[in-house]
Amino acid sequence: MSFAATTPAARPSTARSTGNAAPGPRVPAAATGSATGTATGTGTATAPGTATGAGAGAGPRATAAGEELLGLFPPGTSVAGDGTLLIGGVPVTELAEAYGTPALLVDENAVRARARRYVDGLAARWPNSRVTFASKAFPCTAVYRLLAEEGLGFDVAGGGELTLALAAGADPEGLVVHGNAKTEEELRLAVEARAGLIVLDSFDDIDRLERIVGEVSGRTQGVLVRVTPDIRPDTHEAVSTGQAGSKFGLLLPQAREAVARLRGSDRLRLDGVHAHIGSQIMETGPFARAVEALAGLGEFAVYDLGGGLGSRYTYRDRPPSVEHYLDTLVGTAGMVLPAGARILIEPGRSMVAEAGVSLYRVVTVKPGGQPFVAVDGGMGDNLEVSLYGQRFEATVATRVGGGERCRLVGRHCESGDVLSAGVPLRDPRPGDLVAVPVTGAYTYALSNNYNGARRPPVVFCRDGEHRAVVRRESYQDLLRRDLG
Repeated sequence: MSFAATTPAARPSTARSTGNAAPGPRVPAAATGSATGTATGTGTATAPGTATGAGAGAGPRATAAGEELLGLFPPGTSVAGDGTLLIGGVPVTELAEAYGTPALLVDENAVRARARRYVDGLAARWPNSRVTFASKAFPCTAVYRLLAEEGLGFDVAGGGELTLALAAGADPEGLVVHGNAKTEEELRLAVEARAGLIVLDSFDDIDRLERIVGEVSGRTQGVLVRVTPDIRPDTHEAVSTGQAGSKFGLLLPQAREAVARLRGSDRLRLDGVHAHIGSQIMETGPFARAVEALAGLGEFAVYDLGGGLGSRYTYRDRPPSVEHYLDTLVGTAGMVLPAGARILIEPGRSMVAEAGVSLYRVVTVKPGGQPFVAVDGGMGDNLEVSLYGQRFEATVATRVGGGERCRLVGRHCESGDVLSAGVPLRDPRPGDLVAVPVTGAYTYALSNNYNGARRPPVVFCRDGEHRAVVRRESYQDLLRRDLG
């Protein structure tokens, strides 16, 4: 693998097509209530400084609340004059009619814009570098293809993601193959595909890969050693990966041993070291400490600094900007890493989360102190609430913003199938569409067939146009692998 700086592939234009109608005003004039989720004595959520009581929620106050809610949706999301939400310039009512519900909507321009912030920002700070998308966040061939067009490489975890990336036309030299328990089959696939880098997570990885390279390849295989730097960021335990006791990587003494062994290998070419300390991290200090830990292992051609930057799911979340994150990484690298080294980073969640919106239809509403609003999806298409306790906001998609606190629940046979508790919804009724923002990361990857649910379609929206890139599963799909 060559470590010379690469030039991103030519990028398609994201300009609005001639003749497409411009989206409506960003905030509905008729919205009532608020979007912050702060409880009041009447059970209605209000924004700080928004009046309550008779007449509250009308006029400018509602506009401010609606603006805050739309800030969680993909950039450029707007609301038409009739109060309907537009994603990528397309009314959600049109999307629901075309593809049904539940559906995962992706604003293509939002993904491209985020990719360019990463690629251009990293290149400006450290030219010998590459952004590598952690594709476990959204392993869909259309996403691989889009990000390849923007010049990204791909972090693939396992044979399935490797196969999908190659099917989308990804450059094998830009693949970084991960996994704490890579099987013989997966390592063989990676070697045969001529994947640029394989990340070694254990001494067993070294043993297996040396043997496989000797059997199937006449060349040396570029590798990185995954390091566990004993750094525990402030995030959910299930997505914290850099602390002592993590199942990932090698602690520093073991990593030094692996480095010494690989320097003598005639089949594996030690290109460098790698660290990833977790996901949904909302401060930059831990990233700087991870860079310093890698520097302590010596000088290498490549330092893979991982990913993990958090995304804004709720009104209270305040993650660092992409630019602040890059400033921290590169600023630390400039002090402790060799000036000629190549830097890789692996953003996943922060690349795609805000570009996705889940669209549901209300099936039933049960009145009460906090009404149950049950929709036609749930933990079959969004497991993050059950797995990580992740909070999501939501809105009735034709009456955006504000309303009474409700318990937004799914259709699956689990009491834990709750999409969002205490979320303001304005006059929800059976048949209404409900939109949940910030679902572009992991919802597709973790979707499942619980209760025989059919996994939803993925729909790309851009400049007033839309297309399905993954179709909805059919009942026949559920039977295809069943041998009876």
